[in-house]
Amino acid sequence: MKILENKLHALQTLAFAALASLSLASANSANAAGLLKVSDPSQGELEIKTHQVQVTINNGFAQTEVVQTFFNPNNVPSEALYVLPLPQHASLSEMEIWVGEKHLSGEVVAKQKAQQVYQQESESGNDVGLAEKSGFQRFEFWVSAVPAMGEATVKTVYYQPIEIDTGTGKYSYPLEEGGTDEMAESFWMQNDSVKEYFSIDLVVKSANPIAATRAPLYTGVSGIDEHGNPTYHFESQGGNLDKDFVYYYQLQDDLPGRIEVIPHRAETGKPGTFMMIVTPGVDLEPLERGADYVFVLDTSGSMDGKLHTLVSGVKQTLASFRPEDRFRIVLFNDRSTELTKDWVPATAEQIDYALKQLDQVQDSGGTNLYAGIKNGLNNVDADRVTSMILVTDGVTNTGELSPAKFANLIRTKDIRVFGFLMGNNSNWELMDQICTVSGGFYKSVSNSDDIIGQILLAKSKVLFECMHDVKINIAGVKTYDLSRIQFKKVFRGQQLIIFGKYDQAGDAKFTMSCKISGEEKKYTTSFQFPETDHDHPELERLWALSKIEELQWANKLGLKDSSESNQAIEDIALNYQIVTEQTSMIVLDNEGFNRHGIERRNADRTANERQAQSTRQQTPPKSYRVDQQKPAFQHSTPRPSSGGGGGGGAIHPLSLLMLIGLPLLKKFKPQK
Repeated sequence: MKILENKLHALQTLAFAALASLSLASANSANAAGLLKVSDPSQGELEIKTHQVQVTINNGFAQTEVVQTFFNPNNVPSEALYVLPLPQHASLSEMEIWVGEKHLSGEVVAKQKAQQVYQQESESGNDVGLAEKSGFQRFEFWVSAVPAMGEATVKTVYYQPIEIDTGTGKYSYPLEEGGTDEMAESFWMQNDSVKEYFSIDLVVKSANPIAATRAPLYTGVSGIDEHGNPTYHFESQGGNLDKDFVYYYQLQDDLPGRIEVIPHRAETGKPGTFMMIVTPGVDLEPLERGADYVFVLDTSGSMDGKLHTLVSGVKQTLASFRPEDRFRIVLFNDRSTELTKDWVPATAEQIDYALKQLDQVQDSGGTNLYAGIKNGLNNVDADRVTSMILVTDGVTNTGELSPAKFANLIRTKDIRVFGFLMGNNSNWELMDQICTVSGGFYKSVSNSDDIIGQILLAKSKVLFECMHDVKINIAGVKTYDLSRIQFKKVFRGQQLIIFGKYDQAGDAKFTMSCKISGEEKKYTTSFQFPETDHDHPELERLWALSKIEELQWANKLGLKDSSESNQAIEDIALNYQIVTEQTSMIVLDNEGFNRHGIERRNADRTANERQAQSTRQQTPPKSYRVDQQKPAFQHSTPRPSSGGGGGGGAIHPLSLLMLIGLPLLKKFKPQK
């Protein structure tokens, strides 16, 4: 392969700086994830020939494998950059490149070293790739260089935990980009079109029966495999990568509350890793007295094309309110204004008047999130339960930006924040901090998603009692480095996912303590940590990512020394091969790794993961429930379509979709 021109390398350096400074909230329209190249009028755009996605949802987590083939129509080698907004909590594990007969694979190293190696190899005319994290969960994949009139095939693999909420699981493959600023748009040309073939294949392996599935905006074919697992296939001949793929699956009604523990321990004498999934079956009574709800809505310029969907969601939510409820509507862009002026009763007349005003709202300006939240906290009545429904699509770029200041602001009032992030590349880390401090929670909502159903789902939670001061304890076996085990509040239908390490095999006692309506409650069971278990080595990466996110969270709130936190993040990332702001994945052949003295940690880890995946593919889903003999909970998990709250009623998003005429659910029957 010919050596790339020095001018191109200088431009590449400038490109790194430009991409690092992207302001995702300032765009007027969202761009699809796609192949980017330097804007050189003398060269034709690189093409994405094929884009194939294979997804396996296996009990508590999902594996996504993406294989793409790029074609260079130019007479000289061209450097390519593919941008992909990975979902939150996703751990990138593999990147492989095939150029002709040459095969390259990835290893995670310190970020500065990865950039130096990439530049040296590229200047020497060698095949090389680079994967970096930019922003909150935006990954950039550099390929240098795609041969003249030739192809390069790139494979990426990542893992993510899947949470079940009120009996419904959701998987999202993000394709929509969050948008770019004017400088970046003038600098880059973008090609998000697949020339020949685009496909998605998905299988759900669940030990709990699945009743129905749904994929908004994609008209694929649903089926079942030889083990009775739901499958989904979509394909198209060409097309643009401009719509997220979102897939819902609904578990069978009346499943018991349960505790599942998925372990991994490579050998005796080494630490084990586990993922604990707690799905409470707790009798939470509907709240009879009225409650207060303040909607804090983003109307900035980046909401162009999304504002109508947001308004529709608010309309549906207000329609389910009771006359004894009250509401306010606060808007924000560069500054914040209140649509309702004060708390108003949720009568038909007041709702109709507010909705007419809301229909007149236009999107414009920047995103001053702090001003919107501050305004929403005004006039909170200490005698009433108050919830904030916060909906935004972008990164705050005006006014106060410090996460610690946001946390301190939220602590000034007793209010629960339910956050919804519309679109990809949003600042989910900041939203997580805001909602966690308040005792609420947040959801990412794709632009291809069901925002109406998601907001209604939050409304259904605040119609019921919640568990306060929830604490998880594991005794009998030494566990350590656990992810979050204390929760200010846990709401109806909410699932708790905990990662941790354990020292040795043995009998363990699980205890979950909480308060419900001021009364102390305890839920207990016993289970065993195994001597060895090789089924899920991927859990080590997911555990590592949970620790990294915890350190980042504490760092941004000023709870830890930043230099120590950053060093700890880098150490964990290198040991478990995680791409972070401090690390990158360099992609070379074996000779290249030898030239730079790079240890093949990821090669060994990937080999173990692939072996486990191959074994799992040949077997039916395995139940990891550990409390069957001694159930921790005496009640079933909440039914998706339950109402409550004195007749106010909550409509589950999947039920709502059928009512408003969107594609019906696919029903599954077990194989005979």
